Amino acid sequence: MSQSTHLVDNPFTGDVAASVEPTSPAKLDTVLERARAAARALRALSVAERVKLVLRACEAMEKNTEAIARDITRQMGKPLSQARGEVGGMAGRLRHMAAIAEESLADLVLPPKDGFERRVAKEPLGVVLDLPAWNYPLLTAVNAIAPAVLAGNAVIVKHSPRTPLCGGHFARAFAEAGAPDGAVQAIFLDYPGTEQLVGDARVDHVLFTGSVLGGHKMQAAARERFLHIGLELGGNDPAYVAPDCDFDKAVENIVDGAMYNAGQSCCAVERVYVHRSLYERFVAAAEPLVRAYVLGDPESEQTTMGPIAQPWHPAELQSFVQDATSLGARLVTGGRATQVEGRGRFFEPTLLRDVSPQARLMREESFGPLLPIAPVDSDEEALALMNASRLGLTASVWTSDRERADRLARQLEAGTVYMNRCDALDPALPWSGVKDSGRGVTLSALGFDALTRPKALHYRLRF
Repeated sequence: MSQSTHLVDNPFTGDVAASVEPTSPAKLDTVLERARAAARALRALSVAERVKLVLRACEAMEKNTEAIARDITRQMGKPLSQARGEVGGMAGRLRHMAAIAEESLADLVLPPKDGFERRVAKEPLGVVLDLPAWNYPLLTAVNAIAPAVLAGNAVIVKHSPRTPLCGGHFARAFAEAGAPDGAVQAIFLDYPGTEQLVGDARVDHVLFTGSVLGGHKMQAAARERFLHIGLELGGNDPAYVAPDCDFDKAVENIVDGAMYNAGQSCCAVERVYVHRSLYERFVAAAEPLVRAYVLGDPESEQTTMGPIAQPWHPAELQSFVQDATSLGARLVTGGRATQVEGRGRFFEPTLLRDVSPQARLMREESFGPLLPIAPVDSDEEALALMNASRLGLTASVWTSDRERADRLARQLEAGTVYMNRCDALDPALPWSGVKDSGRGVTLSALGFDALTRPKALHYRLRF
């Protein structure tokens, strides 16, 4: 093992979960050249042929579900049952994008004009650099990989340092599926190396999922190039519980939306505004649900909440709680870093009430099992508070009145607004953020737009 070997610890046991060697400059040069050649080969395939290729790769991933799931669990601590579910979710997204590819990538034919034929072709860009996040290492990766290959691009996956093994699973699946050599490749680089790669002229597009700070670094890395980098930078996603909601379902789903994956989800519920008429009842109903989570070995089927992935994060979560309580919030349950039988870096599922709008929890992404709640007296007050953040990924409105939900949705500053659900993604809908939650679109028919360039075809058929 060299001094530059990157080690990933198991968040539960503390043992080494993975060790990877950085991709050398010479090997990276080979990867880029292979990707350029693969992009030409993929472009020569019909969309129907690419669809078959992608579906074969999906089947190869599914055959390897257990090994992939265990890699996820050991690298970032997700309960094994949830990691298996992520493989299924990845396959669902991939199959949806494959199902809509031919229609979405077809030429746009303009209305007839005497003596002319006019079309808009959608051509692949070339080489796409995919920089996924560790919290959903398959889902954040496939959002780029599937539509990119379907559109005729080659993909280089540089996964998060927390989950570096996951990129290799995609590369092996596409190789097994018979993809052109180099169509999907996995590499490992440190942060400076990644920034240097973003600036390489052989990379035609970059899709990054991560922090706001990381997004700024990616933009800076491309400052000498005309790249419109796709950025998905997380959220501080609010929920509003209106007085006419289905109360029991709202409490159950909001708690799950905040706690699933130990709250380490970009679209997790991070703050809740409850109409004052339901407030005390909501707090009382949420408390036993928050207390019911079972912390423990993520490879045990009994565990419902795994450890925190990153070593420094429990202390950061503690600081969020301390900030909120210093501003008057009341800690109902949880609020501390902990271990289970002397192992793991866990954080207790936490419920806070009466949280000030000035608290960091109500303005910044916490990325942990924290559920801060505050009362509101009207829809208008809820709307103002929901929009009072520099982040805008998702928001949810819990009401039995579709018109109320739609009125609020039209004014909410978020890429996705839900009625009576949260922490979910439908691949038929575009996934995007506003404000500091990023820019660009993945998934849906619109997700192909950033991975293709329009070419105008203007043919005079006769003089």
